[in-house]
Amino acid sequence: MENFRIRMSFVGEKIEGQGVLSATLEQISLIDELCKEEFSVSVNKGKYDLFHAHTVNPRNYFAAKYSSKPVITHVHFLPETFDGSIKLPKFLMKLFYQYFLKIYKKSDYLVLVNPIFSKKLIEFGVDPLRIKYIPNFVSEKNFYEMASEEKLGIRSKYNYTQDDFVVLGVGQVQTRKGVMDFLEIAKAMPHLKFIWVGGFSFGAITDGYKEFKKAIDDAPSNVKFTDIIPRSEMNGIYNMADILFVPSYNELFPMAILEACSTNTPLLLRNLDLYEDILFKYYQGDSNEKFIELLSKLSEKTEDYEIAKNYSNKIKTYYSRENIKKLWVDLYQEVYQEYKDNKFKRSKQNRKIK
Repeated sequence: MENFRIRMSFVGEKIEGQGVLSATLEQISLIDELCKEEFSVSVNKGKYDLFHAHTVNPRNYFAAKYSSKPVITHVHFLPETFDGSIKLPKFLMKLFYQYFLKIYKKSDYLVLVNPIFSKKLIEFGVDPLRIKYIPNFVSEKNFYEMASEEKLGIRSKYNYTQDDFVVLGVGQVQTRKGVMDFLEIAKAMPHLKFIWVGGFSFGAITDGYKEFKKAIDDAPSNVKFTDIIPRSEMNGIYNMADILFVPSYNELFPMAILEACSTNTPLLLRNLDLYEDILFKYYQGDSNEKFIELLSKLSEKTEDYEIAKNYSNKIKTYYSRENIKKLWVDLYQEVYQEYKDNKFKRSKQNRKIK
């Protein structure tokens, strides 16, 4: 097939600490670096034969509505994902939901990072034939296991010793991320060290902002909150930790999980249905009591800990760059071929969608 042009479109590059941005940069880098023979990639400008919208900003909305070329929109989250994340008046939240759904409906194809949300999109009126699933991934060049000496050096930077068992939490400080549970478990386990990497990406409109600020200020001595750390430093953070603990109540496909697995760091996750189709085996709990029990067991670093490391390694192998590359190449070529075969008469049709 002939080489054709893809415009990657997104916003938010100045806002650090967001998994969507990390996933976007990984995907663009993959296509730009490994698919030069198939595609010519431009970012946020330039002529194109296919438009890939990574975020749901106004520019991408108008592309989905008016472009005469095929539009693929990346679905990193559904509107209800923001429940427990931001606090806005009800009428604004309603407009917010409608805006998201209009972009999704006006796009020619939707790419989900988690297949569990296809049912919800179909309920919203999206044609199931227009829904594709391609998971997130991370580059082994950016996330890898470091040597023991390097790990110890990073621990020293954060005042941890080689003997400390370090429990890592990663993500924006939000209710749905389970931050309060993280703190309660840390209080119950003063012999372990807990560190949360992430901040308030939504600032003062974060749901429960004042309560979180007070809880962080009053955190026990075995807990650190670092605020947002540049992604370029996150490989060291995962290597410093003994385990990634993700007590979230609502996720799509957390990049932190893939990043941790790429460094062979074990996982402890909340038992959520949304993980069933995207992860394999991992240690899981559904209550603070269960998390405390599992952390106690894993902190002994015996057989259970080695099993958890093996689980992470299997996830890393499955979500490799090469495996995901083929899925994207196949999708782009399929959509472009439909366009070349005159199967796209989208501009007038999409303007009618309400």
